[in-house]
Amino acid sequence: MTADLAPVIAAGTRWLLTAFPPAPGAFSRALAEAQAQQAVTLATALRFPTAIDAEILHLLGPGGSARLDWLTGADHGDDADDAWRTWVDETVVSWAACLLAAPALAAGAHHFADRGQSGELTRLTSPSDHEHDAAPLLRHPDLLEPIAALHRAPLLDLLDNRSAALE
Repeated sequence: MTADLAPVIAAGTRWLLTAFPPAPGAFSRALAEAQAQQAVTLATALRFPTAIDAEILHLLGPGGSARLDWLTGADHGDDADDAWRTWVDETVVSWAACLLAAPALAAGAHHFADRGQSGELTRLTSPSDHEHDAAPLLRHPDLLEPIAALHRAPLLDLLDNRSAALE
């Protein structure tokens, strides 16, 4: 994956952790961040699979987090450090929410993504009890549903099309 997508991955990860905070403690925070980052990295690899896609993203911009913030009721009006929110890609975050809510879907998506792009994703695809305990909100399908529902259909279509191409 191109390094040009690092700001999108970082912003998407931060948004998920802000909207769905981890359990208290540094260890829980680290485990939750690893899960969110793996989900966002895989979603980014699926959404922007080529260098041309990354260039188009930089030309058009990722869109920001306004709609996601509205859906979750986030109020960051007095947040002086909110420039990172402009790097949030709504589709990437929605796809990451889908992957976090359904480890089986994440495993299937990882199968179709270039492993060199998305890296090792065991915390996402095979979460242990520690991962679930560290990120109860981040892994809760009902809480993630408003975000996941935004762009679930295109993700499922993409995965179905890639599956059909391999048959």
